[in-house]
Amino acid sequence: MRLLFLGDVVGRSGRNAVTEQLPGLIERWKLDFVVVNGENAAGGFGITEEIFQALIDAGADAVTTGNHAFDQKDTLVFADRQDRFIRPVNYPAGTPGRGSGLYTARNGGRVLVVNVMGQVFMEPLEDPFVAIEKELAACPLGVEADATVIDFHAEATSEKQAFGHFVDGRASLVVGTHTHAPTADHRILAHGTAFQSDVGMCGDYDSVVGMDKEEPMQRFLKKIKTGRFTAALGPATLCGLAVETDDGTGLAKAVSAVRLGGLLSEVVPEFWE
Repeated sequence: MRLLFLGDVVGRSGRNAVTEQLPGLIERWKLDFVVVNGENAAGGFGITEEIFQALIDAGADAVTTGNHAFDQKDTLVFADRQDRFIRPVNYPAGTPGRGSGLYTARNGGRVLVVNVMGQVFMEPLEDPFVAIEKELAACPLGVEADATVIDFHAEATSEKQAFGHFVDGRASLVVGTHTHAPTADHRILAHGTAFQSDVGMCGDYDSVVGMDKEEPMQRFLKKIKTGRFTAALGPATLCGLAVETDDGTGLAKAVSAVRLGGLLSEVVPEFWE
């Protein structure tokens, strides 16, 4: 199965990059399933139903989120009715929406998507290790799912790496989101799970983590808020992770970073070219 995960979509620049490029990538690489993290898609903070639908219309099969999942009031309304909208599974019981979903890929395979949020330097949610154990037990790879995609939305690289090793052999891929800077450690772990500490963002890299540079710089230099954070609007780099899985086991056979457009050096999966 051919899987593509696209990192945190930041603002209009990131949205445009995804909606304009994703349909062509699905055709070019014959993608079976696409997951997009959309938690910063609405001006850098949260996501609206209109933006969510635009990502789905462009070819996303599921949209994950993170700590900004409910920054837009609109999300509290549509989260329950949109079954391809995923918020962190370790939010308290009763939180609108769902933390996981089982979907049918373009090739007919079953894909489990789980969104989990870390604890280190993040909001205090349920233990992510306990939460993912429940999800994987309920829908094991190779039995109930042909592929399992986990978006681990977390700040600390150590927690992301520990989480990856914890699920190694039980998921097709674990990809870190949240920090908006792509790491150079994409690889297949010892027991067959593709992993990257942080996939990066789909947004303007002439920025501070996707935000217009001036306000963050002023806060660092003067320790005073002079305005609101606003998403940078320059040309976006589309950052993601490409994974090809084994049809028998659901584990990864090949993994590659994806970087297209904008300021960062281009990387494409050679095994699909």
